[in-house]
Amino acid sequence: MSINSDIAERVIADLVFDENGLIPAIAQSDETSEVLMLAYMNSESIRETLSSGQVCYWSRSRQSLWRKGESSGHIQRLIELRYDCDHDALLLRVDQTGPACHTNRPNCFFHAVRNGEVVVLHAPEDD
Repeated sequence: MSINSDIAERVIADLVFDENGLIPAIAQSDETSEVLMLAYMNSESIRETLSSGQVCYWSRSRQSLWRKGESSGHIQRLIELRYDCDHDALLLRVDQTGPACHTNRPNCFFHAVRNGEVVVLHAPEDD
């Protein structure tokens, strides 16, 4: 998926960013609807994602663009970008290659509270 720059600018103008110029973005598997991760995007990362079709986030810790899978090869190909009714949160429907989490797990939500205990749902995948 890639779209022209006019549409990207229209989407960016429609969004509500926080005081740091960021908006939360939930990545969801287009195939399974599983929630994979939560990250943040800024206008530059949204532009790149929409123009290239490969998901790019903003790394708050590094203060730079973070092209998902750049070092691991576990890329996310954008299928659809949605935003909520308040225009302040994104949902990215993606085609995920490999594990989504930097811990080498299928998703970042692998801790669960069940029956009064914290359990780990997924062990890291072998490379």
